[in-house]
Amino acid sequence: MGRRFEDLDVWQRGIELSQRIYKVTASPAFSKDYGLRDQIRRAAVSVPSNISEGFERESPGDYCRFLLIAKGSCGEVRTQLYIATGLGYLNKEEADSLIADCGKLSSMLSNLVRAIQNRT
Repeated sequence: MGRRFEDLDVWQRGIELSQRIYKVTASPAFSKDYGLRDQIRRAAVSVPSNISEGFERESPGDYCRFLLIAKGSCGEVRTQLYIATGLGYLNKEEADSLIADCGKLSSMLSNLVRAIQNRT
């Protein structure tokens, strides 16, 4: 594995997603819904956190397992974005952009899992 997790594009995108989620959930409408706000923030933070945790375990099997947990968190964020949009907390344009970013990140995670599995 050799590199640092900070060098991984997928981890960097996870950090960017988390920061974007924190910014959009700070809006007055969204910030009043403590349950959904906190849940989407936790799910977003889970993405890069699980990528780095799996990487640091230095075991291909563990790494893949944590990447799949991160992928699951991407799905959780997407679902919560749909809910937030339906409740009027986000406009469709910003929600669509975040949902697309989550989809791209999820695809990158799948590709990384496949690459690791093919190496072992």
